[in-house]
Amino acid sequence: MKAIRIFVDCHVFDGNFQGTTTYLKGLYSELIKDKKFHFVLGAAKIDFLETIFGTHDNVSYVQYKSGNKFYRLLFDLPTIIKEHHIDYAHFQYVVPPFKNCKYIVTIHDVLFLDFPQYFPLAYRIKNKLLFKSSATKSEVVLTVSDYSKQQIQKHFNVQKVTVTPNAVDPIYFEPYDKDEVKELVKEKFKTTDYFLFVSRWEPRKNHDRLLKAFVENQHYKKNNLVFVGNKALENKVYNDYYEALPADIKAKVFSFNKVDYDDLVLLVRGADLSIYPSIAEGFGIPPLESLAANVPTICSNTTAMSDFDFFGDCLFNPLDLNDLKNKIEIGLHDTKTPQKRSEMAAKFTWQSAAAQFKKAVL
Repeated sequence: MKAIRIFVDCHVFDGNFQGTTTYLKGLYSELIKDKKFHFVLGAAKIDFLETIFGTHDNVSYVQYKSGNKFYRLLFDLPTIIKEHHIDYAHFQYVVPPFKNCKYIVTIHDVLFLDFPQYFPLAYRIKNKLLFKSSATKSEVVLTVSDYSKQQIQKHFNVQKVTVTPNAVDPIYFEPYDKDEVKELVKEKFKTTDYFLFVSRWEPRKNHDRLLKAFVENQHYKKNNLVFVGNKALENKVYNDYYEALPADIKAKVFSFNKVDYDDLVLLVRGADLSIYPSIAEGFGIPPLESLAANVPTICSNTTAMSDFDFFGDCLFNPLDLNDLKNKIEIGLHDTKTPQKRSEMAAKFTWQSAAAQFKKAVL
């Protein structure tokens, strides 16, 4: 039987790790095991891509001629699809305008439509048109949570949407020496005894409320606060609050961007408490990663994160400052992290995501 040939646009691996890279890495590392498929993976840095997915009989790598996204969509991708006799091509959010095979699109979320106050008008207009067109044009529409599925159906009137949920990279489940990790973090990042929030910077991510809870509960007397994530949209409320703080408190707040994957894992493992106060998410992988690493974790209970019931009394309302403050205290003394970790690992697996993908394609 002839293998189904699937092209995967992996240009996100040419930059820093983010939610879409975690998704593609986990999903395709599992799908590659199925010889009914032949996968053609495309990126600018194919040597790096091969270190992620490895060498397999049913995997080919193809290098883009240009790093420009418009050139990629208009020229690189159609040429690759034609030359490699592709049956399905898989894209994140946006598909090319010209179609010469079946399309798969993963739309991770449409939060800009659900929470327009957190996104610029031009961004909302552009992406509504692009995402809706991509969903309509694609034979297979995927997303990562029941929440996102319902919202895509509502906004785009596309009913056939398959949920391929995220799961956690196995590296986070690996054993490690906490004291040794803390020393490495202290040496490399000059911080210790810290609370951690991993997320890019946008107003909806709620950095400002977390900083306020940290300051008002005087955690700076014993702990540092570490933010890890690249700048995306400016948060003026955070900036104004931070700038008004005394110098000694500012010195307890660290912000790292463009952190590579190994350092991210190190920072997660070294945390005393992981906090995920985001107001809106299509899924929300960082709190699951910290939980997998056996780090006490508290998490927002809104949007897709309402499915994270295994967090129990460590879920909080991200708009309620007092609830956040209380849950920080509960998280610091949580003894159920290993139990929650096991429940999470059973609920979210890449095997399950791959199975749903195959049902949608076959």
